[in-house]
Amino acid sequence: MSVSDRWSPQREALVVDVLRGGGRLRLQVHGESMLPTLFPGDLAEIQACSLNDADVGEIVFAVRDSRFFLHRLQARTADSRFVTRGDSMPGPDPEFSADAFVGRLARVTRSGKPVSLQARPWSHALGLVFCHCSWARRIVLRLRRAKDLQSLSGTRVETA
Repeated sequence: MSVSDRWSPQREALVVDVLRGGGRLRLQVHGESMLPTLFPGDLAEIQACSLNDADVGEIVFAVRDSRFFLHRLQARTADSRFVTRGDSMPGPDPEFSADAFVGRLARVTRSGKPVSLQARPWSHALGLVFCHCSWARRIVLRLRRAKDLQSLSGTRVETA
């Protein structure tokens, strides 16, 4: 899941420097590759950590070609590289070099409320449905937008 469109090299360097300096950042999520865990518009809090401190299965933050990614850590390789995969992607991402690792997902808020990051048994199966069924993805995104609009306006929104 892309956290932003391509950023300037200066902005990318600032994000990486803050996290590598032990800080935390909050960024808005863009993209759909982590459905149903993360939705576009979610606020993701990223905390600094080393690749060795991240556990397989955690959502990690990496950078490649001026793009940031929040994907699930799948594996570490013997040569200090790592592999990630979006929950609703058909396969793993190309390997990242160790220096592409920036941190891990610490907290998510959606519509101002905290979201549990605990893995649910149905999440992987639902991610595969979203990967292969674009209509299912569109429906869940429309429902999410309607719910967000409802919470903003304080009125009930009917969806068809």
